[in-house]
Amino acid sequence: MDMQTTLPEVIVERQGAIGRLRLNRPRALNSLNRTMIRAIAAALTEFERDPEIAAVLVTGEGERGLCAGGDIRMIYESGRERPEEGAQFWREEFIVNSRISAYSKPYIAIMDGIVMGGGVGVSSHGSHRIVTERTRFAMPETGIGYFTDVGATWLLPRAPGEFGTYLGLTGRDVGAAAVIHARLADSFVPSERIGELIASLSTSATADDVSAAIRAVSSEPPASALLDHLSVIDRCFAFDAVEEILAALEKDGSDFARETLELLKTRSAISLKLTLSLLRAGRSSATLNECLEREYAATLAMLSNPDFYEGVRAAVIDKDRNPKWSVGLSEATPEMLARFGRNDGAPLFAGKA
Repeated sequence: MDMQTTLPEVIVERQGAIGRLRLNRPRALNSLNRTMIRAIAAALTEFERDPEIAAVLVTGEGERGLCAGGDIRMIYESGRERPEEGAQFWREEFIVNSRISAYSKPYIAIMDGIVMGGGVGVSSHGSHRIVTERTRFAMPETGIGYFTDVGATWLLPRAPGEFGTYLGLTGRDVGAAAVIHARLADSFVPSERIGELIASLSTSATADDVSAAIRAVSSEPPASALLDHLSVIDRCFAFDAVEEILAALEKDGSDFARETLELLKTRSAISLKLTLSLLRAGRSSATLNECLEREYAATLAMLSNPDFYEGVRAAVIDKDRNPKWSVGLSEATPEMLARFGRNDGAPLFAGKA
C-alpha cells in the first residue's frame, strides 16, 4: 500500500521543541485545499498553546516543492454552480496567512523547490524564510486570469524598487537570490543541509536559538542574472498604468525589456490591471490585513470573471497553454474593474484591519 495515501494531507507532529507541519499532497505539488487549510489552522492553535513547543516548521513532502498554490481545479469545478465553496476556501486561507504573519512563536518555512501562489502565503509571511538552490518562486496568477493574492499585495510592494511590481505582473519564477532580494525570504541554505538544520532546530528553546541554527548552515545564494536588470525594472515598472509600463518597456528596447514586454502581452488584461491596482494600494496600506480584505473582495468578483475560468482551463484542465482572454487592455476599463473592489459578504477581520 502507498504510505502517502494512508497519511493525512497535512502531517502534524512534534519533533523535539518544534511543531512540524508537513504538507502531504506531493502528487499535486502539495497544493492547498480546504482540508489542509483547516489542519494548518488547528495545528497553529495547538502549537501556540503548548509551552513545550518553541517554534513551528513548515515543509513540503516529496521531491518537487513546498507548495504550488491553492487548489484552483476545485474552484474551477465548483465556482459557477457553488461559488460559496471558492469564497469559503479563500476566506479561510487568507485568515491563516494573517495568523502566520502575527504568530507569537518563530514560524520557519523551508521554501525548497516549487513555492507558488498559496505556497507563498504559508511561507513568506513567516518570521524565518529559507530558500535553497532548488527554489522556484512565483506569483503566476496573471497567467491564469487571476490576481496576486494571499497577502502578496502587502509583501511585493515592500520589495526594493519596483521588483515586487515586476514579480506580480509578469508571474515569472525566480530563484533564491531574487527571492531574498525581494525580502520574501531571509536565508539561503543548501538543500543538502536541510536535514542537519531540522535536527538542530528540534533542540531550539528560544527565537535566538532558531536564528543561530539557521545561521550555522546558511551561505550566500548562487548569483541571479535577473538582478542585473534591476535598473530597467525600476524605470519601466514605476508607472501606475499597465499601458505606460508596456510603453516604457517598448521604448527601452533592450533584449530583457523586449522579452518582458512579450511575456506581459500573454497575460490577462483584467488580471494585469487589477494586480497593479492592488499592488499600488498595498504600498500605502498600514497593515497586511487591509490588503487581505481588499484581496478577498476581489476574489468574490473573480468567481464570475470569464478570464479566470479560461486561464485555469488553459493552464490546468486542457493544458494547451493558449488562453483566449475576454478583453484587451483598452477594454479593461475602470468601470469593469470596479466590481473587484466591492465586498458584499462579511469582512475577514472584525473591527479595524
